[in-house]
Amino acid sequence: MRSDWAKSYGQDRLPRYTSYPTAPHFSPSITEAHYANWLAALSASQPTSLYVHVPFCRAMCWYCGCHTSLTKRDEPIAIYTAALRREAKIVAQTIGHRQPISHIAFGGGTPTIMSPQSFIDLMGALHFSYAVHPDAEIAVEIDPRTLTADMTEALGQCGVNRASLGIQSFDPAVQRAINRLQSFEQTAAAVQSLRDAGVGRINFDLLYGLPLQTVDSCLDTVAKCIALRPDRLSVFGYAHIPSFKKHQRKIADDTLPDSPERHLQSEAIAEALIDAGYVRIGLDHFALPEDNLAIAQQAGRLHRNFQGYTDDSANILIGLGASAIGRMPDGFVQNAVPVRDYLARIAEGRLSTVKGYLLTEDDRFRADLIERVMCDMAVDLPQVSHLHGKDPHSAIIDRARIDRLVADGAVMLLDDRLSVSSGAEFLVRSVASAFDAHLARSTAVHSRAV
Repeated sequence: MRSDWAKSYGQDRLPRYTSYPTAPHFSPSITEAHYANWLAALSASQPTSLYVHVPFCRAMCWYCGCHTSLTKRDEPIAIYTAALRREAKIVAQTIGHRQPISHIAFGGGTPTIMSPQSFIDLMGALHFSYAVHPDAEIAVEIDPRTLTADMTEALGQCGVNRASLGIQSFDPAVQRAINRLQSFEQTAAAVQSLRDAGVGRINFDLLYGLPLQTVDSCLDTVAKCIALRPDRLSVFGYAHIPSFKKHQRKIADDTLPDSPERHLQSEAIAEALIDAGYVRIGLDHFALPEDNLAIAQQAGRLHRNFQGYTDDSANILIGLGASAIGRMPDGFVQNAVPVRDYLARIAEGRLSTVKGYLLTEDDRFRADLIERVMCDMAVDLPQVSHLHGKDPHSAIIDRARIDRLVADGAVMLLDDRLSVSSGAEFLVRSVASAFDAHLARSTAVHSRAV
């Protein structure tokens, strides 16, 4: 750990590289007609994943950067879940056969905000329209504060086998500052009920860099998490972009830790989890050694997608719901973001795509470089270049950045094999950005590197 690295690079605003190119480069020039053609070209031999977005919550957490909205009523949620069932059918009919599905992920918002029967009906619709593999991973994001016994039973009944619980922090002062009061006892009860229902794989989501957060409060939160022994934890830095999400303006800037303090929090969490037997996975995930993510990293088959690090090797992702992003062999697509626009398109029997991106050969080359750096903390430039028929010397776009990282000891470059130095893993986004051909002309506002 080097505090001077955090000071030197911590203020850089960089993508999280869960895709390449990143979403700000999507364009309305990619239409539903493109998506229809791409879907119709899919083969039944190509493993595919599903992402289902549910953009509703009962209360707004002030740190949230997701596409979500508040509702106290159940009617809008019921209308939306009916649209999801119809969209699943429209997409499947466009494909022309029951596409094999290896992973299903429900995100939000709060997916478990829908009624238990609505969830059961939606899962039935997915099984009807797609060939869901019997061993498919089915993961659902959960707010422990609103999880009911009936929904827990429905999750188990539908074969959900992984639950990702939002925690962020157990510090009451931090919770008040982010408008998310959630006790340890509440969380522990949710974990036990999920395990009792057969949802055996548990993930926790934590944040550092939150208002009023300290290293000590981070360590207290981690200790409580370890007592519940989740299979995985994701540990993200809070991205404070109030110009993008207006509710973040409720968080006072002077309550936020600076980059060196954020770095100390991040590393303290990492050290505590490693001491407790967890394996560090890439930049921001941790897993027990027997978890599939740790096994994939050990075997060199770790991947990164919109959900973060994954062992999912499917390169096709079908996104369902408002704002959902999908990936096809030819490029990316994104659905309409406003729920009313999404519902109108689905009601007309149309695909909801409003923008996307057509991949070039150079994009595919750089996507592989960035994924390997983000997953392996290293990349063999000649090897990846050879796979794409590229000159290894063309791989690095921002040579000045790499030279600086090398000079600072954060990166090693030997025989065109680049590797991130031990202790500098938190700078991997800075390393990945050196391969990004789009970053220099991007006007998007990204989160801080540290």
